[in-house]
Amino acid sequence: MNKTAIIRCEHFNAAHRLHNNKWSDDKNREVFGKCNNPNYHGHNYDLEVKIIGFCDPETGYVIDTKILSDLIKEKVINRFDHKNLNLDTIEFKNLNPTAENIAMVIYNILKPELNRDLELKIKLYETARNYVEYPY
Repeated sequence: MNKTAIIRCEHFNAAHRLHNNKWSDDKNREVFGKCNNPNYHGHNYDLEVKIIGFCDPETGYVIDTKILSDLIKEKVINRFDHKNLNLDTIEFKNLNPTAENIAMVIYNILKPELNRDLELKIKLYETARNYVEYPY
């Protein structure tokens, strides 16, 4: 029997500022450009959570989509939606909230909540043309 992937799509809005406290303001502006705006900026993030595993022979599910949906809302959406990631979340207090880091954080939040035999992949769209995948 082959593995199957199920994907749940969600959406959240959040503000952030890309900034490295170890660098000068000039270097931060040079590296991060407009994303270093001291007054922050926001994105309408689209999130795809992919769960990969074998279908349960009794239910036909890899994972119940209601359980997956509730898990994402409780652990990710409620935590990050309409928040300033730099100021309102502990996850990014000392971690630059790049799309790459946001995807890794989401992975690390969700992975312990899943059965060990399930694989997890995160795809996070920062814009319609820019997205990251973790792990790759």
